[in-house]
Amino acid sequence: MRFRCLSILLLISSLTVIASAQNQTPATDSPDAMKQQIDRLQRRLVDWPGLSRYKDANTRVPTPERSENRVVFMGDSITDGWKLDEYFPGKLYINRGISGQTTPQMLIRFRPDVIALKPRAVLILAGTNDIAGNTGPMTLEMIENNYASMADLAKANGIKVVFASVLPIHDYGQTKVSERRSPEQILKLNEWLKGYCKASGHIYLDYFSKMVDDKGMLKAELANDGLHPNAEGYKTMAPLAESAIQQALKKK
Repeated sequence: MRFRCLSILLLISSLTVIASAQNQTPATDSPDAMKQQIDRLQRRLVDWPGLSRYKDANTRVPTPERSENRVVFMGDSITDGWKLDEYFPGKLYINRGISGQTTPQMLIRFRPDVIALKPRAVLILAGTNDIAGNTGPMTLEMIENNYASMADLAKANGIKVVFASVLPIHDYGQTKVSERRSPEQILKLNEWLKGYCKASGHIYLDYFSKMVDDKGMLKAELANDGLHPNAEGYKTMAPLAESAIQQALKKK
């Protein structure tokens, strides 16, 4: 019991950090809110990579037709909040984003949430939460190794890979997002990712250069909180994603 209580207290601290990273304030001002928070933390304690999030949904995904260009979008909250059916009408695109996640969590769930669905391609958008330290300190090399491992798994299963650049961030709102997401680190990671894709035959999807302003920040009109794209942000991203996906699907 003491261990369980200690674990929950530690996870409450973790939730506060993650909520801060997502520009949210954890609700702890009522017994009901606290109970809900503890329930969420207990689920996280037993399912760190989030394998249960799409477990049932995955069982309902049918085997693809031979002519089907199925694509899985793997990512964090930026993907999780993207209503793919609205921005890609008629496309067989499956959303497997989970808010707050980092690349080690995505790597663990890559088989059930990507490979098992038998897509033709996967679009991976990750890294911003790694830089923020959502699941502990991460060096760029650690993030790069997780990228490469996901790509290796995809390639071994005949899945084309699209790697999206990490999006820029901005400090134009109430929260100074750059305190936890260094623009310099984002630039370095994107530079590595671009080179890796070129050397490995994967497609590099450059969101960054289309969304950055003359100060090196995310254009203010594309995200209200400095991190998560709003409708205009996703409207900017959608044609870039579609172009990259079509490039990947044409590769032999």
